[in-house]
Amino acid sequence: MQDLKERTIRGGMAKICSQTANFVLRTGSLMILARLLEQRDFGLVGMVTAVIGVLNLFKDFGLSTATVQRTSVTNRQISTLFWINIFVGIVLGSLALAISPFLASFYHEPKLVWVTIILGSGFLLNAAGVQHSAILQRQMRFTTLAVIETISILISVAVGIGMASLGYGYWALVGMTITPLAVFSTGAWICAGWIPGWPSRRAGIRSLICFGGTITLNGLIVYIAYNLEKVLLGRFWGAEALGIYGRAYQLINIPTENLNSATGGVAFAALSRVQDDPDRLKSYFLKGYSLILGLTLPITIVCSLFADDIILVLLGPKWNSAAPIFRLLAPTIFAFALINPTSWLLFSIGKIARSLKIAMVIAPIVISGYIIGLSHGPQGVALGYSVAMILWVLPHIAWSIHGTMISLRNIMQVLSRPLLSGVVAAIMPILLGHLYGQLFSPVVRLILGGALFVSVYMGTLLFIMGQKALYTDLIRQFFRRSSTRKSAMAST
Repeated sequence: MQDLKERTIRGGMAKICSQTANFVLRTGSLMILARLLEQRDFGLVGMVTAVIGVLNLFKDFGLSTATVQRTSVTNRQISTLFWINIFVGIVLGSLALAISPFLASFYHEPKLVWVTIILGSGFLLNAAGVQHSAILQRQMRFTTLAVIETISILISVAVGIGMASLGYGYWALVGMTITPLAVFSTGAWICAGWIPGWPSRRAGIRSLICFGGTITLNGLIVYIAYNLEKVLLGRFWGAEALGIYGRAYQLINIPTENLNSATGGVAFAALSRVQDDPDRLKSYFLKGYSLILGLTLPITIVCSLFADDIILVLLGPKWNSAAPIFRLLAPTIFAFALINPTSWLLFSIGKIARSLKIAMVIAPIVISGYIIGLSHGPQGVALGYSVAMILWVLPHIAWSIHGTMISLRNIMQVLSRPLLSGVVAAIMPILLGHLYGQLFSPVVRLILGGALFVSVYMGTLLFIMGQKALYTDLIRQFFRRSSTRKSAMAST
């Protein structure tokens, strides 16, 4: 595919724009819902999502990733995978129904029975659009996917806020969770224009299922590692403590999830297309890695420096106790930015077995970290989580890139530029905050401090660290593609 670079950049730009809109929508909805609902409402739904999220890992059984990763796939294979996804969705929905009374008993919350059942119906809604979404990814139609995703989130936010305003309490969060699944699957069907055929036993999908199954097992282990602390907090500290921790955790993860979503799908699809060309694969990976780190590090530092103001402005005074948790979790933003892109590399070149082994090591490390801090409540859990993640970063990267075309020196070169830029940029806001911080309101401190930091950071990164060429090339390629498309349309 000769225009792969342009399509990748254009798709990445579309996803970034989409995730920016999604970030605004999610943050705005969180600000509104935090004022309309109680901490206990968030905690009740969090109890269910922390557990049912394990089932959510099986929602597509990794088959969408398998569809995208293969250099070629037949219509009969995709049709068979579609019906497997539907079957898995039905099974998972039935399991959610079966465990609902046990979940309510475990947490001593009878209300959780119907919450679990309704959330479980989302498995079938999701399964209906898995392969259609994968088809759009194979075709590199990321602008289409971005539009569908943004519309689905917009509608879900409207549903959530509307239900909360009408006094439905925690059901507003349930409705907000289910709605985007139905909207996204519907949009994917319409835009993909593909109707599945009947399944076939001779479709040759065994290798696809093995690939997807390994990815699913990998995801299951990682999910347990990153979410067991919510189950433990809910069980031993109650719904209110989990609600406070959950809002801090959600705020911290919004930038991580949005950036990973914006770049991960595009990067994986592009790397899969060039998996047989080591030089291009290395170049694409390092540029994507540099972009992720360059965007993520300033978010990490801003969250650490302005944690109190961010919580006060976004959630309101009744959530002040979430601020120290938010600050303690901030290092995980950068930790995930450092390790998540390695999965693009491993999955695209088919090294899923190594990824699974890494997951089996990281799980006990992270779990041990927050179990040690559990006796100190949400803050202790947050500190244990962050320390474990930071300590694991370097071994994770070294193991992931071992024997590949990427060297540890390449990684350190990419990392050094945003890291040094961030350190330089953080000095001025710290000094000004110490001297004049009390003279301004939280909103003003956040705006002025954030603007000052970003200005110094971008100036240092682009001009002193020499990253201007990278970002200029991305913008040039994006507009070149746009101009080419307009010229083609005009000529017809």
